[in-house]
Amino acid sequence: IIVDYANVFRRLQKALAIYGTDARSGTKEGETPILPKEELIEQLKHALAEATAFCTEMDVDPDAIREASGFERVRLLDDAVESIILDDDTKRHFLLLVGTVTRLYRAILPDPVANELAPQVAVLDTIALKIRSLIPPADISGVMQAVEDVLDQSIASQGYVIKEHEGEWDTHAIDLSQIDFEALREKFKQGRKRTEAEKLRALISRTLQQLVRLNRSRADFLEKFQKMIDAYNAGSINIEVFFRQLMAFAEDLNEEEQRAVTEGLSEEELAVFDLLTKPEMELTEKERKQVKKTAREMLATLKKKKLVLDWRKRQQSRQAVRLTIEETLEILPKKFEQDLWQQKCDVVYQHVFEAYYGAGKSVYGEVA
Repeated sequence: IIVDYANVFRRLQKALAIYGTDARSGTKEGETPILPKEELIEQLKHALAEATAFCTEMDVDPDAIREASGFERVRLLDDAVESIILDDDTKRHFLLLVGTVTRLYRAILPDPVANELAPQVAVLDTIALKIRSLIPPADISGVMQAVEDVLDQSIASQGYVIKEHEGEWDTHAIDLSQIDFEALREKFKQGRKRTEAEKLRALISRTLQQLVRLNRSRADFLEKFQKMIDAYNAGSINIEVFFRQLMAFAEDLNEEEQRAVTEGLSEEELAVFDLLTKPEMELTEKERKQVKKTAREMLATLKKKKLVLDWRKRQQSRQAVRLTIEETLEILPKKFEQDLWQQKCDVVYQHVFEAYYGAGKSVYGEVA
C-alpha cells in the first residue's frame, strides 16, 4: 500500500474520536483509548459479514460483482442498486452497514490485512457511493462514471484507498421546464424502475427545497411530497403509481417555478405577495394589483435604506425595518382589516428577518 502519512494521521485522529469514548472498550484512566488492532480487524470482518449477508437477502452477490469486469460489472452494480433501494428504510440500513465497514477499514490502516479485505470493502463502498449519487445534483453522469472506475482501481496491487469526498453538490436551482417528461416516462418503462424513480425524486427534492427556501408559502408542496414518499415506503402504492405521482408533482412544481413570471413579479416580490394573500383571499383584479404594488414598494424601500449591514443585530435597525413594513402595508386594500393587517405585518417582518442579511446579501442572492 502507498502510505500517505498525513492521511494516516488524520485517520488515527478519527479513530480516536470513534473509539475513544466507547464504553464497551472498558477503558480505564491511564489506559489507551484505542482498541487493539486485532480487535478492530475482527470487528471489520464481522461488519463485512453482516453487510454481505444483507446483500444476499436483497438478491445481491458482492462476490459476483467483484469477479466481473467491464460492462458486466456495470450491469451487476446497477442491478444491486435497484435491489437495495427498495424503500428508504432498506436503503438507510444498507448505508449504515457500509458506513460501519468503511470506518473500521480506515481505522486499521495501515495494516497488511487491509490489502486482503480491500476487494470486499471496495464492492460495498462502490454500491453505497452509487446509491448516494442518486441524491442531487440531477445530472450525475460524471459521478456515475467516476464510481464505475472505483472497483478497477481498488483491486490493483496498491490496494483500496478510500478517499475523502471533498466539496459539496452544486446548489443552484434546477429548471424543471428543461426536463423532457415524456423521455423520462419511456426510460422508466424500459429501465430499472426504482432507480429512475429515485433520480426523479432527488431532482424534485432539490428543486422543492430551493423553492420553499425562497418562499415559505410553498410549504404545502413539501407536505404533499412527503405524503407521497411515506405512502410508498409504507407499501400503500407500488413503484408504478409512485412514479406517476412524482411525474404529476414535478409538472405542478414546474408551473410553480414559472408563477412569478406569470404574476409579473420577481421571486422576492412573489414571496411577499403570497404572504399577504394566502390563505387565498377573494380579491378583485384591482386589489391584486394594489397588493403587488405594495410588495414592490416595500421591498424597494427596505433594500435601499433599511437593510444595512448587521441590521438584525441592532434593536434600532430592527425597529426601523418593522416600522417601514407597517407604514408600507397601510396602503393595502380595505379588506385587510386591523387584525388581519397586524397578522400580515408580523409574518412579513419574520420573512424579511430570515431572508435578508443586510448590505445587499439575502437568500435570493445565494440561490441565484
